Amino acid sequence: LERWNEPFADNPTYLEATVDRTQRCVHRDKNRPSVICWSMGNESAYGCCFEAALAWTKNFDHTRLTHYESAQYRNKKRKYDFSNIDLYSDMYPPISRLQRYVDAKPDKPFLMCEYAHAMGNGPGDLEEYWQFIQSHDEMCGGFVWEWCDHAVYKGIAENGKTMYWYGGDHGEYPHDGNFCMDGLVYPNRRPHTGLLECKNVNRPVRVCNFDQGTGIVTLHNYMDFTSLDKYLTMTYEVTCDGTVVCSGQVENMPEIPPHAEGTLPLDIRVPEKGRCYLRLCYFLKTANELLPAGHALGFDEIPLANNDSRNQSAVALWNPENSVKDTIGTEEDDRFITVRTANFTYLYDKFKGSFNKMTFKGHELLTCPMDFNIWRAPIDNDRYLKVKWAAAQYDRTVTRAYHTSYELEHGDMHIHTVLSIGAPIVQRIVNVTVDWIVSTDGGITATVQAKRNTEFPPLPRFGFRLFLPKDMERVSYYGLGPGENYHDKRRASYHGFFQNTVTGLHEDYIRPQENGSHSECDYVMLESDALQVKVAGLKPFSFNASHYTQEELTAKKHNYELKECSSTVLCLDYQQNGIGSNSCGPALMEQYCLDHETIAFKVRIIPEVKKCV
Repeated sequence: LERWNEPFADNPTYLEATVDRTQRCVHRDKNRPSVICWSMGNESAYGCCFEAALAWTKNFDHTRLTHYESAQYRNKKRKYDFSNIDLYSDMYPPISRLQRYVDAKPDKPFLMCEYAHAMGNGPGDLEEYWQFIQSHDEMCGGFVWEWCDHAVYKGIAENGKTMYWYGGDHGEYPHDGNFCMDGLVYPNRRPHTGLLECKNVNRPVRVCNFDQGTGIVTLHNYMDFTSLDKYLTMTYEVTCDGTVVCSGQVENMPEIPPHAEGTLPLDIRVPEKGRCYLRLCYFLKTANELLPAGHALGFDEIPLANNDSRNQSAVALWNPENSVKDTIGTEEDDRFITVRTANFTYLYDKFKGSFNKMTFKGHELLTCPMDFNIWRAPIDNDRYLKVKWAAAQYDRTVTRAYHTSYELEHGDMHIHTVLSIGAPIVQRIVNVTVDWIVSTDGGITATVQAKRNTEFPPLPRFGFRLFLPKDMERVSYYGLGPGENYHDKRRASYHGFFQNTVTGLHEDYIRPQENGSHSECDYVMLESDALQVKVAGLKPFSFNASHYTQEELTAKKHNYELKECSSTVLCLDYQQNGIGSNSCGPALMEQYCLDHETIAFKVRIIPEVKKCV
């Protein structure tokens, strides 16, 4: 009874069993050259049993390192022996903890036996950990949890989608829900976007300096044994607003030894106007046992300076050559302001501070009223944060306007509204002032100034949600792509002009959640055979286009249960909260939290009827 609820690890009764298990493992795998380290186990506390197992292992095989993460979990009954452990280890430490360890001048290197949780739409924060690992000799590195999603194939659903079941789906108890779905690849080994992120963060070579005046790039070789010229080739290109303006190929790389730096001259030119980037892509030089020659190893992207670094296509959307000189007329009742010309009729909701209905040249632009939006379908790494979001009722918000005024100025309609975003039985979440300008060509501009109540948790997102006709399926945008990306999960993406479909933008996670967002966008265009809706940001913004509402993604447990809505749902976001690893790891890094008090957001929405119709 005196040991009730204490760990077996420090109970002599289990010493023989623990050592026996360790011996059997070592004897089984002692001749496998892939085994470089012996680990005593995982998450099992520390004590006399593991002290004995480590002592036997080190005596039997002194050629390999030893590791045991749970050595840090012990009581204070006595002084414990750690002399047979070669690596200090921890799971999911925040970088602040790593810094404290390094500052203490330790006698053992630090190994993160887990440090990034790849569950669902994750992991984030990889770049910051990689930078810390590479800049401190005390750091050995770390392991992503984990390789593959574990789920049971259950055949094909009536809608043709593959069915996978996880914890609890068979009626079993106990279980941990979808916590077995935490891999870098799906059960069928199709890569998650997190695997692409991990790949480029861990690329074998990086640009550490670029002199635009001379065209000389400095490269760092992060490999341990191989000179850069023996391992890879490189291509480079300069893009301006997504168009390639010059490019080149380097077959014979400079001889850069492992962990050294070298330079390489590039012949590039940079246009005077436009958003310009230099992208260097690395490829395997010679085929090996696993990969073919030419296999992509990663890339670097470098912003380039010029006289006007704004995206010129976005600038044109902000400053259109408006040949439409129609006179705007207005009508007002207790709730709505009607803004009308010969070409369009827009119904502005004074209760909401946004547009209820928009008819442009005979076409309905909105299938449901526009509204402000702060909710996202929680990702798996929102595991703990979503509890706070639910308490704050972020998924039940309503927009309430308090004052609206309007006037005609230089022919355009200016509408000013003061409003709040709130929810039942809680105080206001965000106070908002929005100024709309309706131009005679039918374009609308929103200028938003918002102040968040800092007593609330970070926002999931902030922006507008538009329900467009479902046949607006084609998507073109300039921003980060081609895959989904977020504030802290963007290293597998680069700036460019991309085209896709709304269906193609959806990342079909087995447990539905927020997906498919694209950040750092200057503009996005959705179109059908008849209509185009273009959106430009005064500053880069994020967008998400989907046939699933965030409510549907939140409610459903499996992807094959999802039902498309009757619209194309377009979210225009000032920003989303980051991705992180907090389903298992530390809280999201502060710089990626949408928790700042003030928000300034400005977008212009331009409808067009296609000329061929």
